[in-house]
Amino acid sequence: MRLPLLFLSLSLLSAPAAEPTNARESADTKAKADAEIDAKYQAWVATLPPAQQAWERVLQDQLGNFYLPLHKKDKVAGRSNAWDFVPDDPALPRVLLIGDSVSRGYTQAVRKALAGKANVHRAPANCGPTASGVKNLDVWLGDGKWDLIHFNFGIHDRNTPLTEYTDRLEQLVTRMKATGARLMWASTTPIPDLPDKKYTADSIIERNTAAADLMKKHGVATDDLFTAITPHLAEMQNPDDVHFNSDGYTFLGKTVAKAIESQLK
Repeated sequence: MRLPLLFLSLSLLSAPAAEPTNARESADTKAKADAEIDAKYQAWVATLPPAQQAWERVLQDQLGNFYLPLHKKDKVAGRSNAWDFVPDDPALPRVLLIGDSVSRGYTQAVRKALAGKANVHRAPANCGPTASGVKNLDVWLGDGKWDLIHFNFGIHDRNTPLTEYTDRLEQLVTRMKATGARLMWASTTPIPDLPDKKYTADSIIERNTAAADLMKKHGVATDDLFTAITPHLAEMQNPDDVHFNSDGYTFLGKTVAKAIESQLK
């Protein structure tokens, strides 16, 4: 017996919308996998010396919902990453890298290039915009003495009004100078013109120009990554992206290491 078309239509309209079983199962599977990784990570942390445990606690507070799960997976798998604990060689200078995901990308290349020449640490975060720097800088600086701080803020400030960007950047420079460390500003690497994503190449050029004036005012050396990487964007920068491929990060890391070494001498 066929049901009237009207009855079928009303039945479909009144039926409650059910979550697809595969989506629910996928979420459950992910939650279970995340819990297993966290348990293994916490067990690994418990085996560490006190100083390294303290570092992992800082990372847990600072890395956020995107980078912390990646860090946990790396540590459970025994992989090195930009946020590795760095045991200092007391005979070598201490260097701190501050910056966003581009800085994260070249951190390990810097460490490799400066092995045996400097203890290369990085801030325990994707440092993001200057507003985040003003809020978190004291945590990133920690309690130790730094010989050199290599820093950048720019891509995450591409839509920050220029006066606000400059004011906050000056606050950060003033605070870092108070540590007694030698400072080195890294010019922000180029970004593509992607209006839909609110990326404009000119926004970085404007901020690099403002930052250059500020660094000159404060006597801060510049590591001009913008100029260094620009001729290589076609082969080293990901298409329609601010980030770089492995060759790009290796190039940037070597460039940063060379600039840092020149200042340490």
